[in-house]
Amino acid sequence: MHPLELPFSRTRHDRAAHRRADPDLIGTSLAVPTTRVLVLHRGRLAVVDPQAPHAALMPPAGLPDGLWLHLGEDDDATYLGLVLPDASAPGGSGEPAPPAGTDGWAGLREITRAQAAALDADDDRTVLVHGLAVEAVALAGWHTTHPLCAVCGTPTQVGQAGWERRCPVDDRRTYPRTDPAVIMAVVDDADRLLLGHAARWPEGRYSTLAGFVEAGESLEDTVRREVAEESGVVVGTGPGDVVYRGSQAWPFPASLMLGFRARAVGTAVTTDDEEVTDARWFTRDELHAAAASGEVGLPGRHSIARSLIEEWFGGELPGAW
Repeated sequence: MHPLELPFSRTRHDRAAHRRADPDLIGTSLAVPTTRVLVLHRGRLAVVDPQAPHAALMPPAGLPDGLWLHLGEDDDATYLGLVLPDASAPGGSGEPAPPAGTDGWAGLREITRAQAAALDADDDRTVLVHGLAVEAVALAGWHTTHPLCAVCGTPTQVGQAGWERRCPVDDRRTYPRTDPAVIMAVVDDADRLLLGHAARWPEGRYSTLAGFVEAGESLEDTVRREVAEESGVVVGTGPGDVVYRGSQAWPFPASLMLGFRARAVGTAVTTDDEEVTDARWFTRDELHAAAASGEVGLPGRHSIARSLIEEWFGGELPGAW
C-alpha cells in the first residue's frame, strides 16, 4: 500500500531550525522587505475573504507587537507568526480588529474547508500557506498553555525565536510538545469496516476509533488497547495485523495523528458507553448507502479519518461533517 496523501502533512517551506539560536533572528527578519507574517489570535488566523477564507501572508510593516515566532523560509521569503495578546482586544477580551488588509479571523478547519479544491490540486501557494498555518497554530497553542515553569511556577521567557521557553530561576528549558495519538481503520476478515459514535457527537456522526498513546506504550499496543477499550473488538497480534498508513499534524490543540489499518480477530462489539456509545460494522454498500441518505455523517474530507475510511472503501464517499 502506498502512504496516504494527507493535506495537513504537506509543506513547501524549510523550518530552518539551525537559525533559531540567533538571538537577533526575529529583528533581522522584520527588517527584510520580503518577510511575510501570519497573524493569529486565540488560535484563529487573520484571513482575506471571510466567505472563502485563506490565511493572509502580510508584510510586517505596521503590525502591532505581540509574540513573534519564526516559522521558516524558502527561496522567496522568511516567514513569521505574530500572536496577538488578549490585551489587544477591546477590554482585554474578545477578538481584536483584524490587521489592515485583512477581512477577519478564521479557524484552521474553516480555512482548510475553503481551500479544499486548491489543496487537492496540490497548488504550491495554497500548500505553502496551509503548512505555515498548521505550524503557527500548533506553536501558538503551546505558548498559550505553557506560560509557567512546570517545576517552580515562575513565568517563563521566550527564546529560540519562539521555539523555547526558559525559566529565569533555574534556566530549565522546555520545548513545544506534541501528543501522539493513534487512529485506525479496523477491518474484519469479511472486509467490513468498524466505525464508532463518540458520546459528545450529534446523532448519526461516525468515524474511525482513535486514542492517545500512554506512557511506555508502543503504537501497535495503543491501537489494540484503544480498540478493545472503546468497542470490545480484538485486534490481532500478528506482524501484519497493525499496519502504519501515515501521519498528520492535528493542532486542536496539540496532537500528531498516526494512522493505521488494523485487522480484527474478534468482531463482537461492546462499547464503553463513556467515550463511545455505539460502534458498527459496515460493508462498502452499507456505508455508501448510509452516507448518501444522511443516516451516517462521516469526518471532514481533509481529516486523516476520512482518508483511512476512503482508502478502505476504494474511492470517495458522499457526505461529511
